[in-house]
Amino acid sequence: MKKLFCLLMSILLIASLLPPITLAQEQSEADVELWNVVKPLDTTVTFLNTGAHPDDERSDFLAYLSRGLGVKTASLIANRGEGGQNAIGNELGNALGIIRSNELIEAAKIFGVKAYHLSETTSDAIYDFGFSKSPVETLTKWGEEVTYERLIKFIRTYQPDIVMPSFENDETQHGHHRLMAILSEKAFKDAADSNIFPEQLKNGLQPWQIKKFYLPANAATATTSIEIGDFDPIYGMSYPQLGEASRYLHKSQGMGNDIPVAPRQAHLKLIESAVQTDSNNLFSGVPYDFHAWADMVPADNISEKLDTLQNQLEGIIKLYPDRAAILPLSQKALGDVQKLISSTKSAKLDAAVKNDLIHKLAAKEEQLQQVSFVASDLAVDVEIGSYVLTQGEQTQVNVKVSNEGKQKINHIEAALLTPEDWKHEGVSEGKHLKPGESTTVTFNVTVPANAEYYQPYGDAVLKAQLTFKENGVETTSVIDLDNTVSVLPEFSVTPDPVNITVNTANVQKEIPVNVKVKNYYNGSKNGTVSLNLPEGWSSQPAAADVSFTERNQEKEVSFTLVPPTTVSEGNFTIGAIAKADGKTFNTTVQEIKYDHINDSFFMYPSNINGVAFELLKPDNLKVGYIDSGFDTIADSLLNAGFDITKLTPEDLATGDLTQYDTIVAGIRSTLGRPDVLSNNLRLLDYVNKGGHLVMQYVTSGDPWNNNRFTPPYPLTIGSPSIRVRVTDENAKVTVTQPEHPLFNYPNKINDSDWDNWVQERALYFPTAWAANYETFVSMADPGEAPFNSGILMAKYGEGTFLYTNLVFYRQIGAQVPGGYRIFTNLISYGANN
Repeated sequence: MKKLFCLLMSILLIASLLPPITLAQEQSEADVELWNVVKPLDTTVTFLNTGAHPDDERSDFLAYLSRGLGVKTASLIANRGEGGQNAIGNELGNALGIIRSNELIEAAKIFGVKAYHLSETTSDAIYDFGFSKSPVETLTKWGEEVTYERLIKFIRTYQPDIVMPSFENDETQHGHHRLMAILSEKAFKDAADSNIFPEQLKNGLQPWQIKKFYLPANAATATTSIEIGDFDPIYGMSYPQLGEASRYLHKSQGMGNDIPVAPRQAHLKLIESAVQTDSNNLFSGVPYDFHAWADMVPADNISEKLDTLQNQLEGIIKLYPDRAAILPLSQKALGDVQKLISSTKSAKLDAAVKNDLIHKLAAKEEQLQQVSFVASDLAVDVEIGSYVLTQGEQTQVNVKVSNEGKQKINHIEAALLTPEDWKHEGVSEGKHLKPGESTTVTFNVTVPANAEYYQPYGDAVLKAQLTFKENGVETTSVIDLDNTVSVLPEFSVTPDPVNITVNTANVQKEIPVNVKVKNYYNGSKNGTVSLNLPEGWSSQPAAADVSFTERNQEKEVSFTLVPPTTVSEGNFTIGAIAKADGKTFNTTVQEIKYDHINDSFFMYPSNINGVAFELLKPDNLKVGYIDSGFDTIADSLLNAGFDITKLTPEDLATGDLTQYDTIVAGIRSTLGRPDVLSNNLRLLDYVNKGGHLVMQYVTSGDPWNNNRFTPPYPLTIGSPSIRVRVTDENAKVTVTQPEHPLFNYPNKINDSDWDNWVQERALYFPTAWAANYETFVSMADPGEAPFNSGILMAKYGEGTFLYTNLVFYRQIGAQVPGGYRIFTNLISYGANN
């Protein structure tokens, strides 16, 4: 229900721009659910759009193809977007990838596209390692064999007639985008070559020849231009508006725009073709429906049946929106398709043509099943005792089937689909339901004692299946539950902090650590919590008991770590564990819950990552931190012993800011904290009176510099983003003012402090700034001109304003000593100026 609500809200937001009377009339008449399934009967064409990241789909054009024409359309995305930023929370890495993957699934539902990924697991080689300017670097990190093999396998499985990447192989594009364009074009020939990945053919796949390969283009270079801006009365909006409604669901990327109904063209350039095409029509040379297929096969019984079938399908579409009239015809057509598949398999046809035709018929069989299910007006409601389960648990699943239509539906059977080793008991006899009647089937489910834990990108472990028979033809539909059914450990163990910094210059006598244990077991459970410590360390207490009476209870245990008086520089690990009933639990279950997507979980070892190094800091440095919600630097600095106060909106509005030597703004603070905008003048006054303000990066699209927030002196963030970043985390950094206090107090910064950085150096470099600012560092990606605006600082009144677009949040999160030391110096300037 929550996803449906978000979908409707997105559609209503877009629809608000339309004429209200016309919209109300059209929406009151439209049966969108039915139209979504009958329109695809009109064509046999399949289309594949390829991209690199969730959000790369060409949503406006795909909406036109899928919703406007009924073309079977898929979006194949390489990775999960793990290397991006998060506009709705502080999840990063794999947790962010899980969010973005689920957002793509929900977004694609709006414009009728099935979303797929090449990446299969959270530890997959095809990973979003961050912004890349090179397809060569991308392929090296992803691995050519695994990436290309999966792409070819998908194409041979999905069998698209037309393929179009979302981006060209152009140097202005992200390296991930460029690679997918390169590989997609290469696959045009290779997917049809039996010598390429021949093991796939041994496993039942067939070579597949893509019929046409296009690239996106502009009006000047296009060979095909298609008007896609039309208003669709069924959906009450245009296809670009449908696309924007879907993009609103990419919330972690802050996407979606309100647009009016207006002309818009999609421009494509034909690059490869395996068919004769005599026009600029997208589908020229591609059989559009079964009438066209009838013309391609010999004039025999099959040819006639294909013509007859297409007439049946068109007849079903003409009956929209009469569900009762559609059901018997869709059942008849379904039975005919099934017979036609059988006769086609034994027909004397060219092998490639036969393979293609059988695939088209199988797709139409699936579509007709969906038509019959919707037209039957059977509503299925699946209830489960708990969406969270543990190994060995028993639960109950109720499948309620209601006839909400105007005709009797016969031979209804409900089933439960589970993994093979799961046990479920429940009998569903063939029921006949009259209008208004319902029936409920109860299944008793037992989770195996060794059941696999939840996998974010795996198949659902529980689904319902409904079967009914009309006119001698059986229709089957698989129904997803409203939320994710997950098998989790009985205990989740979460230490806080997850990072510990030991200052070898002044080893802490005590380090507080909390361990939160959450009980996912359905009932009472007692356990003991402890820490696996490095040699020479101790904790008080050594262990602590926890007890629970019901599922989802949480208990927190406080420990005081006592490190030895001397700690060697380097990394160390402290494991948090809980023991119960002879089992050891050492996994953190990170819950990912947002209203617009299904619940998900990311599980990883419940370890505290420690690093020991020399970190000097002023004794009495007092820092106020404007937490934007997009980074965790404040917590990391607190754990390292800094005096940090997280500033609330009330603090910014009315508090005494002069008590802080330094105020630090988290990344993208002008977006994440609207109060930064409303208190712009107070922050400038704080600097003017002697304060030190450190602002971390904003993007060119965030409120900034005469766009609701004004720095002390003009400062322009560069655009496009690909041009204003250093993506090589090992890029040479030159400190241009090595004697400046920023690089000498309290820590003496040297070349080693730039070692072992992760993902990137910096992004969103300023490209123009007032002469009042000083510059301090220079860096560049290989073969490019250097940027010298990674740290800018200017005096303003009695104080100083410092802007940095170096990605300290990634370095500090990854426990990079140099990241801590340099950032400490930047914020310590407030106690030294």
